Amino acid sequence: MSGDNAALIALAARRLSGKRRHQAVILGSLGAVLLRVLLTFLAAQLLVLSYVQTVGALLLLWVAYRMVQPEVRQDQGDAAGGTGLWEAVRAIVVADVVMSLDNILGLAAVARGNGWLLGIGLAVSIALIVIGSGILMHFMQRFPVTVTLVGALLGYVAGDMLLTDPAWREAAWIHGEIVHAGLPLMLAAFIALAGMRRPR
Repeated sequence: MSGDNAALIALAARRLSGKRRHQAVILGSLGAVLLRVLLTFLAAQLLVLSYVQTVGALLLLWVAYRMVQPEVRQDQGDAAGGTGLWEAVRAIVVADVVMSLDNILGLAAVARGNGWLLGIGLAVSIALIVIGSGILMHFMQRFPVTVTLVGALLGYVAGDMLLTDPAWREAAWIHGEIVHAGLPLMLAAFIALAGMRRPR
């Protein structure tokens, strides 16, 4: 369940220089961990509220779109000192929490109120996210098309989140198989096309 979170961190931190890249991964992951712990107690309530996942899906889509833009260069992100670092950390924390509500609910269900199990689960998931993001960043450096593929993955996740929002449970249009299969794919294609645009 941590694969999409690792993809997000890799996408957000890939434009930073070596030292700042590691700082963004560590700070973003720590921020996400702290918010995950706080949200663990609210996850079940949040997931049944209408429009929470819709807002989260739109936020994730916006972050994915911003991250795949080819005209945003590394030197622009680093030109203002720490600006690029904190922008990456903010993007990581916001989108990671948006995507982590279902992960948090799964951890809470498995732990069954056991604080030790919950802590171990969080620690393991964060370790997987940090390691996975490092591997993905390596691939992004070697194979730039990975950036577009990761962005498309986040677009797909956003579409899936949108469809599972309780606000649309009674909507007739959302129960069709075409919508369920097509909306995530359409948003994935939208992000992929945005990532393939070339600057003039």
